[in-house]
Amino acid sequence: MNSFDRRRLLQLGGLGALSIAGGGLMSACGDAKTSSGPGTTTQDQLQKLLPAYVPNELVKADIPSVQGANGFFSNPAFLKYPANPVTTTSGVPGKGGSYTTMTPLWGAIPSASGNAYYAAVNKAIGATLKLQPADGSNYDKVLPTLFAGDKLPDWVQIPSWNMGNLGFADAVNKFADLGPYLSGDAIKAYPNLAAIPTSAWQCCIWNGKLFGLPVYYSGATIAGTLFHRKDILAKEGINADDIKNPDDLAALGKQLTSASAGRWAFDDVFDSLGQIYHFPVDPNRWVIDESGKIIHRYETPGILEALNWYQAQVKAGLVHPDALADKKEDAKQRFWSGKVAITGDGPGAWKGDDAKSGKAANPSYDRQAFKLLSLDGKPQIWMNPSAGMYSFLNAKLSGDQIKECLAIANYLAAPYGSAEYLTVNFGVPGTDYTMVDGNPVLTERGSKEVATTYQFLVTPISPTTVIANQTQVVKDYAAWEADMVKYAAKPAFYGMNVTEPAQYASINQPMVDLLKDIRYGRKPVSAYAEGLKTWKAQGGDQLRAFYEDIRSKYGTGQ
Repeated sequence: MNSFDRRRLLQLGGLGALSIAGGGLMSACGDAKTSSGPGTTTQDQLQKLLPAYVPNELVKADIPSVQGANGFFSNPAFLKYPANPVTTTSGVPGKGGSYTTMTPLWGAIPSASGNAYYAAVNKAIGATLKLQPADGSNYDKVLPTLFAGDKLPDWVQIPSWNMGNLGFADAVNKFADLGPYLSGDAIKAYPNLAAIPTSAWQCCIWNGKLFGLPVYYSGATIAGTLFHRKDILAKEGINADDIKNPDDLAALGKQLTSASAGRWAFDDVFDSLGQIYHFPVDPNRWVIDESGKIIHRYETPGILEALNWYQAQVKAGLVHPDALADKKEDAKQRFWSGKVAITGDGPGAWKGDDAKSGKAANPSYDRQAFKLLSLDGKPQIWMNPSAGMYSFLNAKLSGDQIKECLAIANYLAAPYGSAEYLTVNFGVPGTDYTMVDGNPVLTERGSKEVATTYQFLVTPISPTTVIANQTQVVKDYAAWEADMVKYAAKPAFYGMNVTEPAQYASINQPMVDLLKDIRYGRKPVSAYAEGLKTWKAQGGDQLRAFYEDIRSKYGTGQ
């Protein structure tokens, strides 16, 4: 739903404060309860390191955040950009300094020459940020060379999924300790940074120090959910709110499927069943069962129940043949065209661009998400951590330079609805963007000049905003998310971002393949037991011991 939707961007990150060097584990964040050597952060240290939280009251969202369970909350939503944007900073933050930056970029890298956007932002911040965006798809190959050659820029962005091959628990010491400038009440010198939720700052602690600035964080991030075509259900006289459990969903599948009409009920919704049957979507996730034992996703009773349920739908002819052929690249088109009425996807799929494409295929197109289903009438959904990308300042910078960069960061972190946000995200009015129906829209020049660059250094909390003039989509999404967060829960090892020992890196692939064969009906569910036995023998049981050791020392992050 947010305007920035990249692979894994909001699927990774973490809460807490655990970082362990060596032993096969590097955790950017966690919930350490004791200190056992270099790389750990105790709870007492954590409380001293975290910046104070001072919410920003200057901009009022059209649909405010709603507090959910376990500290999670829905994101603020805006139907139009405020007509008179407030200014959240005073004066010019920079002092004329010049700094090199490097950030990932998924998309065309704009030319810096004659770039009105770059010039406008640098003028506004009173400093020169020499932007050096690099191909995000190859970012993991660029970073190790910079670390090894000690050629890091002044300000660099590093996604959590690119940290594993950097030996980051040690490498992070190449960056400036921001604690003296931001911990506790010190952050109040930077009001927009102080408005960043504590959960996002907790992601930025390594080795007992506050090193990072959080980027693209959220109050409630889920792996995915079940969507339906409300317009199709309405024609059949079906109210989606009446679907409360897997039996209801199966019965709905029979009602919606008509092979002769070229419509099937389901696409490949298996991963979305994890929310109902309580198994993690991520193959690297573990669960604490009712007896207190650590079990892997593959060992959960729920994954077997889900396989049985899904294979039953396959045998009944309720799943689209192309989904069974694993043609994932066509899944959205199948949903837009109405060839399937129910699909599974991430929350980022529910946005204005989707509605625009869907309505092009069918003017009555209406994507909606089911309210959370459950087996027992007690829904629960595991959250992904709030942030997964961070930026860092080079330790070689002087104290005055660090202060200048943090003042600039305070400008860049101005909330949606502010004057600063417009400059940082859209550039020059009339040149890079114009206001259309109350919202900023890039011009032809702006679409070439404005890229996600400054934003990868630090951001405000990600808002839900109107895209492609689809206002109703924002209202629908915000209402659904406000309900969803009531059932939010922390999974085992929440936010601890554990990197498992390299020797276990490939043990999951045979199980991934087996799961496909079973759910697509190519193998019986009974084949699962033998596959699980092999997985355990080839490293699964050793991994469990690895996680038991983590739990004994640092807890589970819950």
